[in-house]
Amino acid sequence: MKYAVIRTGGKQYKVSEGQTLTVEKLAAEKTKPVDFKEILLLVENGKAKIGQPTLNAKVQATVVDQIKGKKIDVFKFKAKTGYHRKVGHRQQLTKVLIEKIGA
Repeated sequence: MKYAVIRTGGKQYKVSEGQTLTVEKLAAEKTKPVDFKEILLLVENGKAKIGQPTLNAKVQATVVDQIKGKKIDVFKFKAKTGYHRKVGHRQQLTKVLIEKIGA
């Protein structure tokens, strides 16, 4: 089994070839290739390579779609003053298909 741990958007993801992944918004259009260069860990044939802090490798992916996440309601309230404010937020996300994990 071949997999890698990548870092993108301030988060870490364990990925393998053929996997579809939802990450923070990337500046790429639909069907365009994307390379992840921050590889923290690469496991191939049961042998692990650990980056210090990263490895000289890349993970190739293709953008499947640009989507929005679930709506989050933010409600601010202060007692006895009549102050209240409701705001909604939907995070911009990118869905990618991992195609190749290489060294």
